[in-house]
Amino acid sequence: MDGTVEGDFAHIACCVEESPGSRIALAHARRLRAVAPGRLSVVHVFEPGMPMIDPGFVPVSAEADPEGETRRWLAALAAETPGAEAVLLAGGGRAGPSAVCAWAGREGVDLLIAGALRGRLDRALRGDFTGYLVKHAPCSVLVVRPRE
Repeated sequence: MDGTVEGDFAHIACCVEESPGSRIALAHARRLRAVAPGRLSVVHVFEPGMPMIDPGFVPVSAEADPEGETRRWLAALAAETPGAEAVLLAGGGRAGPSAVCAWAGREGVDLLIAGALRGRLDRALRGDFTGYLVKHAPCSVLVVRPRE
């Protein structure tokens, strides 16, 4: 190997939501992508009717055009990194991380990056999205912990 990670991480995907942990995970994805050329996908799972647990979570109204609102937010986030692509997947609850794993397998993702939830309460209320990825993803997973 010549010291680059291109062969290992030709396609990096970062799972995001509107949270400090996601921003840190995306910063790691950008730094890794800068090391060698390849794809960077910024992935969000749209969960209709998700309760507002994290005050920073994108406000989604089931009556309005929620996918349009979420799609615009995600496109703006991806646009912060030249060449990054926005990927919006449908899924709710336990279907969310499963949808990411299936998508990653179809798209040939080499590395998934996701932020860790902050504590037991987050995991109890929102499920352990990142834990599911670690156990079931068809590729390597980098878990980024938010700073305290």
